[in-house]
Amino acid sequence: MTSDTSTEPQLLGMLERALSAGCAASVRAAAKLGVADALGDTPATAEELAVAIGADPDALRRLLRSLTCHEVFAEDPDGRFVHTGLSLLLRTGTPDSVHHLVLWLTEPWSWELWGRLEEAVRTGKDVFVDLHGREFFDQLHAAWPQSAEVFDLAMTQASRQSAAAVAGVLPLSGARTVADIGGGQGFLLASLLERHPGVRGILFDRPDVVAGADARLREGGALAERARLVAGDCRETVPADADAYVFKNVLGMNDEDAVVVLRNVVATARGGARVIIVENLVDDGPGQRFSTAMDLRMLLTVGGRKHTRRGLLSLVERAGLVVTDVRPVDSYQHMIVATTPARPAR
Repeated sequence: MTSDTSTEPQLLGMLERALSAGCAASVRAAAKLGVADALGDTPATAEELAVAIGADPDALRRLLRSLTCHEVFAEDPDGRFVHTGLSLLLRTGTPDSVHHLVLWLTEPWSWELWGRLEEAVRTGKDVFVDLHGREFFDQLHAAWPQSAEVFDLAMTQASRQSAAAVAGVLPLSGARTVADIGGGQGFLLASLLERHPGVRGILFDRPDVVAGADARLREGGALAERARLVAGDCRETVPADADAYVFKNVLGMNDEDAVVVLRNVVATARGGARVIIVENLVDDGPGQRFSTAMDLRMLLTVGGRKHTRRGLLSLVERAGLVVTDVRPVDSYQHMIVATTPARPAR
């Protein structure tokens, strides 16, 4: 293979991108092998790490060499490996760990789906049902229970990572009750209640999800007296007795279902109730590489999407909500603040 020297950087860049699955596989392998935990705070050789994790020394050195090119681990002048800011995130049991998130994003079933992206782009539909014969989450829980467990752990990590940042900017002044719709285990709701001692909260999600709510929200927990756990499906109804409704990474479904969910709030909530939507946008902010990749993954699995700024605003307006503010939360999340329309006097 030869190339003009003026185009060589572009050629190499394209080939590196074509092999980027190798980076994902390498990060997954390091997580599965427990390399980050084995390394600890002391520099170690590949041979020492191989003994600790039960791996082939030469193959492990090759894996680490590849990862250092992506700044996941680094090699010192003596040939020993040390942590970087990225590799530290692969450790388990730390507050900032993304170990389970990395595993979830690289689960074995995902590789075959990526190979069918062309088909999904041609049709505009997911390929999952055609491939496996049932909807994504039905297949996940029925056929891949270990992967379902990884999903639960990954969502817990994701919630913990972002709860503090989101809670710090959510506008709740004057609100008496906040409902976290599709709030998972309630890490965000717990963070909101801790920040706003005068506010009560409702955690609303599927029965199996709220059953595993954060211990702070359950009976006997520090926030239990101010929290209510409610099981339900937001595509059918939402609680009526809240002043503010929070939707964090919930509206990645198809557009029609997203509008139905938001209209449920319009139909149920009092006039002037706040509706706060936190999402990753595919066309705004430095988190676009992450958001656009997640957008394609959602297309493949559930036919859902991450939204553009204009697209999400359009859904909010179609539902009958009045947008009052749009602002970034951090480098990869945005927040839309809207209100329900005033109800006519009777």
